[in-house]
Amino acid sequence: MTRDPRSLSPSRLAWRRFRKNRAAALGMAAVAGFFLFALVGLAITRGERPVLDPREVRLPDKLKPPLARPNRDAVPARSLPRLGIYLLGTDELGRDVFARMLSGGFVSLSVGFVAVGIAVALGLFLGGLAGYYGRWRIGLGRLRLLSVDTLITALIDVMLSFPSFFLILTVVAVLKPSIWNIMIVIGLTSWEGTARFVRAEILSLREQEFIQAAQAVGAPGGRVILRHLLPNSVAPVLVSATLGVAGAILTESGLSFLGFGVPPPDASWGNILSDGKRYIFDAPWLTVIPGTAILIVVLAFNLFGEGLREAFNPKLREG
Repeated sequence: MTRDPRSLSPSRLAWRRFRKNRAAALGMAAVAGFFLFALVGLAITRGERPVLDPREVRLPDKLKPPLARPNRDAVPARSLPRLGIYLLGTDELGRDVFARMLSGGFVSLSVGFVAVGIAVALGLFLGGLAGYYGRWRIGLGRLRLLSVDTLITALIDVMLSFPSFFLILTVVAVLKPSIWNIMIVIGLTSWEGTARFVRAEILSLREQEFIQAAQAVGAPGGRVILRHLLPNSVAPVLVSATLGVAGAILTESGLSFLGFGVPPPDASWGNILSDGKRYIFDAPWLTVIPGTAILIVVLAFNLFGEGLREAFNPKLREG
């Protein structure tokens, strides 16, 4: 028996619409596969004696193609690949590309989620202030210069006016190469979209009856924001965060490709791609494999995010 759609909660209706979107469902499946790939990479490529060592150098086996067997006469027994073959080939130093892709997958996952976590936290804070306390005016003494909303909106416009990638590139070039610096810088330069979404949602919710009721019983502003406004603004934030992960992964890959990302010998998909550009004709797998991985993951997050956007706001598809 089919339930009346009017009896379903908004989240169940959104899930029903999301499942009907095949591209979004495929994107979600690919994102889940990426999670699994990255977690497996963390488990078997880290530690003092990893199962697959992405740093192991085997010069006799350099530039081996995918599915090639190791040179057992020249490579020490302890350095032979655990799988018996080089599943995705080797690079110019004889390092296992499959092991490096596994290790780089966790790096991409970490950068994406930590950077987006920073951006979402900052966007929620500033967007909440602009939406709820936007009418308050800031000034010196009796002179009221501008409102909180005007100040934060101007800050968002200023941040959006900068070419974000070149701003990130400049900051990373000045700082010491570190994955943590990359995460923080990407997060601090990508909060504007979340702030705008949250501000718009709170402005539309602020005059609703349940908000006025909470204010009438004396609930402080912080409680109103945290208990009533932000939970009802989660849909656009979730969409923005999902799309933001794709952007953060792409930015980190670009930085690593240019030599400003994850420092060697640690692997990331960007520096694997960068190392392979010198052998694009002799060893094309060194560029095709990481390039295809970046394409699939970024596309998957984008499809997933667009599916969420349409599920939470079905008028977009109808238009």
